[in-house]
Amino acid sequence: MTDPMTRPGPKHVLTLQRTMAAPVDTVWRCWTEPALLEQWFCPKPWYVTDARMDLRPGGEMFSVMNGPGGERFENLGVFLDLVPMKRIVTTDAFLPGWIPSDRAFLTAETLFEPAGDGRTNYTWRALHWTEEAMKEHEAMGFHDGWGMAATQLEALAKSL
Repeated sequence: MTDPMTRPGPKHVLTLQRTMAAPVDTVWRCWTEPALLEQWFCPKPWYVTDARMDLRPGGEMFSVMNGPGGERFENLGVFLDLVPMKRIVTTDAFLPGWIPSDRAFLTAETLFEPAGDGRTNYTWRALHWTEEAMKEHEAMGFHDGWGMAATQLEALAKSL
């Protein structure tokens, strides 16, 4: 058995980190309330509709990303772990009912930590199975897209 303390970390990770000018509880709400998630989850002019969340391990995480040219991308996966006000882990590797998906693209880990003065240290990590998938995600605009989404998230959280 491998000692978990000496096991290597994930190889194919993209990370976004920010300190947001909003408290953890409102940033958390923006991630866990479908009506709020729909307001920030895609960089504009894209937008999200039909968000559904069953906030428990194995519960459904679903949204539709809509593009300005009529593009429509359904995203279906499950929650793997939720620690209120601290951590959310989702994956598209499984569908609800622990059914393997046709194509596992990533596992996402979102971390929330109080930064003092009503601010939040926010980390979003996209963990990929392969270098090819990670590079595909980068080419899709990971850094710019998630950066814009994080800015929208912060603005919404500050307004609550």
